[in-house]
Amino acid sequence: MAAVWGVWGVVVTALSLLCWGGQVVVVVAPDRAIDLGLLEEEAAVEPAFWADARGEALWDVATLWSMVVAGALLVAGSDAWAYFGLAGGGAYLYFAGRGVVVRITMARSGLRIGNAASLRVAFVALAVWGAMAAITIGAAVADLAGG
Repeated sequence: MAAVWGVWGVVVTALSLLCWGGQVVVVVAPDRAIDLGLLEEEAAVEPAFWADARGEALWDVATLWSMVVAGALLVAGSDAWAYFGLAGGGAYLYFAGRGVVVRITMARSGLRIGNAASLRVAFVALAVWGAMAAITIGAAVADLAGG
């Protein structure tokens, strides 16, 4: 079973680094983030959506690192992974759910929030991160319960 958790640790580390790292790029190099498709051009979206995306990225940089640590600790075989898994899992579950709901609500309100292709990518990525979070939370609870 340790090998399975080690593999899951690699998956969690890779996926969470992708998300957290992307948000770091949005914060420190927004022009590069636009080039990479991580952020829409300011003129292409509603000002409120632009401001929300930038503010969310700043908050995510401050909070989403915890899942990266959980994955790394899981790979290392440290029992402390579960605590970071709970905290990081909760942060990622919130991040994913909020991201989906806000985009759906804004799109249904007729607001410009990005082109269809970038929205599809966002929804898929958010679903993956949400699933990763839910699985990690479940695994952390099981681990802490002794199962």
